[in-house]
Amino acid sequence: MSSQIVSLDSLMASPSRARGGCASSTSCGSSALPADIEPAVWEKIKDHPCYSEEAHHYFARMHVAVAPACNIQCNYCNRKYDCSNESRPGVVSERLTPDEALRKVVAVAAAVPELSVLGIAGPGDALANWKNTRATFEAVRKAIPDIKFCISTNGLALPDHVDEIADMAIDHVTITINAVDPEIGAKIYPWIFFDHKRRTGPEAATILLERQMRGLEMLTARSILVKVNSVMIPGINDDHLPEVNRAVRARGAFLHNIMPLISDPAHGTHFGLTGQRGPTPAELKTLQDRLDGGAKLMRHCRQCRADAIGLLGEDRGQDFTLEKLPETVAYDPAPRQAYRAFVAAERGDRDAARDDALRSVGAVADDVRVLVAVATKGGARVNEHFGHAREFQVFEAGPQGIVLVGHRKVDAYCMGGFGEDATLGPTIAALTGIDTVLCAKVGDCPREALLDAGITVTDAHAYDYIETAIGKVYAERFGRASAYA
Repeated sequence: MSSQIVSLDSLMASPSRARGGCASSTSCGSSALPADIEPAVWEKIKDHPCYSEEAHHYFARMHVAVAPACNIQCNYCNRKYDCSNESRPGVVSERLTPDEALRKVVAVAAAVPELSVLGIAGPGDALANWKNTRATFEAVRKAIPDIKFCISTNGLALPDHVDEIADMAIDHVTITINAVDPEIGAKIYPWIFFDHKRRTGPEAATILLERQMRGLEMLTARSILVKVNSVMIPGINDDHLPEVNRAVRARGAFLHNIMPLISDPAHGTHFGLTGQRGPTPAELKTLQDRLDGGAKLMRHCRQCRADAIGLLGEDRGQDFTLEKLPETVAYDPAPRQAYRAFVAAERGDRDAARDDALRSVGAVADDVRVLVAVATKGGARVNEHFGHAREFQVFEAGPQGIVLVGHRKVDAYCMGGFGEDATLGPTIAALTGIDTVLCAKVGDCPREALLDAGITVTDAHAYDYIETAIGKVYAERFGRASAYA
């Protein structure tokens, strides 16, 4: 089973992972301080939607596009500006100055009480644009002192900025590391620009990979939490990523996020134009399962745009373009404080419900595992109409626990009250391998079409907590319905 499985044993205690790593999903997800996490680390992750799977149900992130330049080229990347119809890293609708970013952050914080994290993730590299990155964080810190800061970087310039990152109390850094072998790296990075010179081939990859590892070690030595992103590229680095996992774990990475290659010729990337395919959901899950016991995996990543706003899985960026912002905003921290108090109480209720669900599935003697897709708008509940869902969160349920293993993106089936047959087919295809779909409401037509495809869909558990609903379905399927009588 995956290291993210929430088991009954892990609810009690679990061994501490070296150098502050997270040993179970309970460690990163419970509302109470887990025994294996230091209080200072817990304060950094408990409201961070990327570093805590549980927190992503409740808290929102915001990215500001103040970093347009990049110091390397990746074969899977094509930065796009003035683009609102692609959902992938490196894409933004508008570039911002630090002053514009401040104005935007204050407006979002006033309108989105779920906001807890501000990140700079491009569309280029945050550290290749350090002047803008630093100025933005300094201005926002004065206006909203309690917001968390994140940086995403390719790592080439990282060793040069670790001291400043630490001085600015930036607690979270993401490094994209796709290889630890220069020969493999050369297939992913056509060039880097380092020490006033463009470099190519294995020489470029050697420099980049060495500086990524050094930067990772420097960050963890200063107790800065590091998430490592790796893009899974079939036939190039898929068999190599277990070695990457071991390497980053040895250097203290807090999380390892294996992301599927997004490969579409319309995006204009080298891999897209040359026919390099991305992995299937099954291939991605198989690789993640192979990494059980290594660095803890993040499985709830949405590969966000560089100007994303809102909960993971949603993007409200188009609601907050510069032309839509008020000239002045009177920021009041009270709504965000009230929301955090609400979430604290909600988490306590969910913890109790999750314990009941785990006891129910744990009582089944046979090792039967099923994949359940959930339509949710957040709050850790089954609360989205099937036809309105643009993604389904996928959980694996079995006697050892209930674990989030990924998500499946889809186009909304129901538009203006009417289902679109052309959309339903791709939605069913995206749900390949799913046993049961849970949603708040579903019509007869999609219910019958899913059943014909061997997938059960039900709205019988609408607005239940996700684990509660999955526990009920699992118990009913495998003879434990009395657990909820």
